[in-house]
Amino acid sequence: MSRAPVVRAVTAFAVIAVSLVIALTMSPRLGLDLRGGTQIVLETRDSPTVKADAEATDRTLEVLRRRADALGVADAPLARSGERRIIVELPGVQDPTKAAEVIGKTAQLTFHPVVALADAATSPKSGEQVVADEDGVKLLIGPARLTGDGVGDAQAGIDPQQGSGWYVTVDLREGGRRAWAELTGEAACNPVGDPKRRVAIMLDSKIVVSPQVNEGVACEVGLPGDSTQITGSFTAEEAADLAALIKGGSLPVPVEIVEQRIVGPTLGAAAIAASAQAAVIGVLLTALFIVVTYRLVGFIAAIALACYALVSYAALVALGATLTLPGLAGFVLAIGMAVDANVLVFERAREEYAAGPRLRPALEKGFRNAWSAVADSNITTLLAAGLLFFLASGPVRGFGVTLSIGVVASLVTAMVVTRVLAEWAVRRPAVARRPGLTGLSGIGRVRTWLNARGPRLMRHRAVYYTVTCVLLAGAVAGVAVRGISFGVEFTGGRLVEYSTGVPISADAARDLVAGAGFPDAVVQASGEDVSVRTGRIGDADLARIETALESGAGPIAKERDELIGPSLGEELRRNALIALGVALAAQLGYLAFRFRWTFGLATVLALVVDASVVVGAFAWLGRPVDGVFLAAMLTVIGYSVNDKVVVFDRVRELWARRPRTPFAEVTDTAILQTLPRTVNTGLGALFILVALAVLGGDSLTDFAVALLIGVVTGTLSSALVAAPLAVEFEKRSSAPPPRPRSAPRPREGSGAVV
Repeated sequence: MSRAPVVRAVTAFAVIAVSLVIALTMSPRLGLDLRGGTQIVLETRDSPTVKADAEATDRTLEVLRRRADALGVADAPLARSGERRIIVELPGVQDPTKAAEVIGKTAQLTFHPVVALADAATSPKSGEQVVADEDGVKLLIGPARLTGDGVGDAQAGIDPQQGSGWYVTVDLREGGRRAWAELTGEAACNPVGDPKRRVAIMLDSKIVVSPQVNEGVACEVGLPGDSTQITGSFTAEEAADLAALIKGGSLPVPVEIVEQRIVGPTLGAAAIAASAQAAVIGVLLTALFIVVTYRLVGFIAAIALACYALVSYAALVALGATLTLPGLAGFVLAIGMAVDANVLVFERAREEYAAGPRLRPALEKGFRNAWSAVADSNITTLLAAGLLFFLASGPVRGFGVTLSIGVVASLVTAMVVTRVLAEWAVRRPAVARRPGLTGLSGIGRVRTWLNARGPRLMRHRAVYYTVTCVLLAGAVAGVAVRGISFGVEFTGGRLVEYSTGVPISADAARDLVAGAGFPDAVVQASGEDVSVRTGRIGDADLARIETALESGAGPIAKERDELIGPSLGEELRRNALIALGVALAAQLGYLAFRFRWTFGLATVLALVVDASVVVGAFAWLGRPVDGVFLAAMLTVIGYSVNDKVVVFDRVRELWARRPRTPFAEVTDTAILQTLPRTVNTGLGALFILVALAVLGGDSLTDFAVALLIGVVTGTLSSALVAAPLAVEFEKRSSAPPPRPRSAPRPREGSGAVV
């Protein structure tokens, strides 16, 4: 007996056992859109003295981390993105707007000598400036003598006995102590009441307090201690915030908030529940379908499908990947797509059994002959997922991660777990005596009907081109007439979603928002859910909108708040176009390398048709084009290429066997032979997508609808666009037909020797 089945069995058992242990002992890391909280994207800016490069951004990151710790946000994830961006996550923060202000403040803490009182005639010298003190009196102050770098710690405190209110104690480092003693010593040389006896303490170029040095401080000696107090009319909250900023230190360079996402925990919980329901229903329908279609091996594939879900979930947890809402949808979708490899193997095994009715050899050849198509289709999907990770941003990157893990996990479970179980099953004497139980003994009714009719699809290429042109014209008309409704992600602005106390119509909500002073806002409403999309507005403007909505819809609760700066929106839009362009180029390059340039060019042109139809449909429907739509589009490209790879893989195989047969006839045969796989795989994905569209809620409906349109279009375009174009291109190609693959040398006997 060959060692290969034993190795596969041991590998399958080890993978499942390890996955089970991980799933039971580790918890997933949920993104903020699932657990609630705030994500802030900051961009560093050049200052007059420091350039905002990667090094300055890293130093800024450390200061922000100390500030987050001082705010009491446990384990707040912070990471640099690119050279000048910093992503800050604040899970469970109750007041995200205030937290964003504290986190993002420049907080340049400086200590200055006071030169004199200032008036309109005062002319500052080099290094001097005129600033109003805490009482509004203008002071002429000198250059900074001490900065936040000399501060070691800061704490808010109160003296209830003296009733002096809240203060902030500032602990000084060694260098800061000397500078503080010199500064206060020079001030003490001036008479009591003289403005020069004061010291101005500034935060972000604003005087927080300018105390007079105490009478007991000696001239040229100053305050020698290692700490000082900042007093003023602070509230407890103001004192705590000031202490947090001082303790964190000054930022090396200024920062600007270019993106802010706020998600309520109830919305995340609802999304998890909806996705879980969609997953259960979709998986059950998919499992039922493959069991009915493929009987025993279908039941084995259903078991492998459950193993796939376990393996991919364990991989997500073990790698520490953040599970976002689009990522959760990607996890659910990949379950449906995981059927593809099993279907490819079973259809090839059916063909082999028809050629020679022996179960074990047919199954082995099915796995061996399907490997090329399985590998190519998975690689093309990984190309799309990789582009999502590198070119997308925010939660959409999580979709790229989960889709990549799902593709690899489906490959392992289909080619290892399914194979181990199926080979064990066909060795059973009871199964060998009843090959009809396996689902491999017949090619299926659809395939039988097609073989009997033998339709010549490539004779009607002109009809297909006409239909394709009509669809493209409709897509272009939709974009021209209705326009593309870019989401806030691509345009910049603010998107806020509320749940209202009572149901309200879209027209009524629109009138309320317009009455608050925002007639151009895009307002949508469905029952007790209202979304408002505007330009980039501040919190005061948002409060006016909320007050107006409460006047007509009762108490409201903010479920989601996204703020995107215009520069970031333009960058994301540019990256989306780059991602789509690179995706098409990457698929063309891979297919030209693995197949022929004619196949690659035909596939890419068909992909352009698929993408255009989806964009046109969204234009006619008025649905938003945003980052989630980008994820759907790249998935459509991956799925569509997957389908075309299977067709062209069969074309290559048949043409190599029959090089003198007309290419159009070879293409007809390949399409008819792969049609059962195409239909069965498509139905497996459609079950999941329909469940997501119906149960996934507003956040996932657009994603599922885009994929539904794309899956149907991509499946049809394989036979009606890509294949006819390949026939046309081959007429103009001088390359010879491909060579047949070298068959493995059959083993003689058992291989044993004496």
